[in-house]
Amino acid sequence: MPGILGIISKSQAETNVTRINNMVNCMLHEPFYTHGTYTNERLGVYAGWICHKDSFCDCLPIYNEKKNIILLFFGEDFAEPDTCNFLKSKNHQFKKINASYIVHTYEEKGINCLADLNGWFSGLLVDLQKNIIILFNDRFGMQKIFYHEGKDAFYFASEAKALLKICPELRSLNTQGVAELLSCACVLENRTLFRDIYLLPCASAWIFEGNSNVRRTKYFKPTEWENQPWLEKDFFYEKLREKFQKILKKYLRSNQKIGISLTGGLDTRMIMANMDLPEGKFPCYTFGGMYRDSFDVKIARKIAAVKGQTHQTIVVGKDFLDNFPHWAEKTVYVTDGSLNVT
Repeated sequence: MPGILGIISKSQAETNVTRINNMVNCMLHEPFYTHGTYTNERLGVYAGWICHKDSFCDCLPIYNEKKNIILLFFGEDFAEPDTCNFLKSKNHQFKKINASYIVHTYEEKGINCLADLNGWFSGLLVDLQKNIIILFNDRFGMQKIFYHEGKDAFYFASEAKALLKICPELRSLNTQGVAELLSCACVLENRTLFRDIYLLPCASAWIFEGNSNVRRTKYFKPTEWENQPWLEKDFFYEKLREKFQKILKKYLRSNQKIGISLTGGLDTRMIMANMDLPEGKFPCYTFGGMYRDSFDVKIARKIAAVKGQTHQTIVVGKDFLDNFPHWAEKTVYVTDGSLNVT
C-alpha cells in the first residue's frame, strides 16, 4: 500500500537520511510504484513517499511558486470546481488533474484549507516562512498514519512496518491491541498491534515548531455535523440525491483508466443508477467462482448491460487457491495485520 513516511528530528542528520531510505524500501511492495524523498536539515524533517504512477498524488513533492511551502500528499481530494477557479484568479500555477493545487489552497487560507478537502488522504506540509511542519489526515482517519514518539525524534508512516524497520525496539506486540483485535475485529482508541506505536487521530493537524512539543490540533469535530438542524424526510432525500449525483461526477475524473467493481449490492446499483456513462467507456468487473455464476455476477452483468458497459467475471480459481498461502501471508504483511487470511 503506497503512502507517506518521515522523521522529524534536529539530530543525527546523516543517520536520518539513511533511515528514510530504509523506510521507503520497506514499503516498495510492487515494481510499478513510484517513490522519492525530501529532506530539510534546518527544520529537521526527513520524509518520503510511495504512490501509483499517474495517480492523483504522483506529483510530489509539491511546491508553491516561491518554493517556500512544500507538500507531500497521499490519497485523493474531490474538490469543487470553484476551488480551482479561485486559485486561477490568484494567478497560481497548477494542474487540475493532480494534487498540485492543494499547496496553493494552504497558501491562501492557511491551515483552515484542510477543512475544505474532501476524500481519504494524509499529508505533510513544510512551511519555510513560518518554520513549521504540519502532519495531517482526513476527517475519518481512513488513510492511516502510524507514529512513534522517540526520545529525540518523531517517526511516522502509512505502514507500521516502516517504523519497525528502523526502530527494532518496537518489535513486540501490544497485548491490549491483540486482545481487542481478537474480540472486536479491530484495535480501539488509536492503539495498534505494536507496543509504543499509535495511530494519528482522525482530522488531525499536528504542528511541529522549533524545539517545542507538537501542538495536537484538530480541524474538524463530528459535533459540527451532528448538531445541524433536522431536515424533513422528503427534503432530505431530494438534497441527498442532488448531492450524490453531483459528487459522483468528480470520481470519473482521473489520469488513469477507470474500471467499476460491481456486485449485487445496493451500493453499486445506486452508483450506476446515478451516473451518466458514455457507452463502453468504463469496463465493469465482478469476482466469481469456478463452478457457477454467483448472484453478484448475474446482477452485475445485467447492470453493466443496462448502462452500456462491458462486463468481465474475474474467476477466483485454481491458480489462486494453489497460491493461497502466499497471498494470505502477503495480505497480512502489507496491511500490518489489519486484514487476515479470510
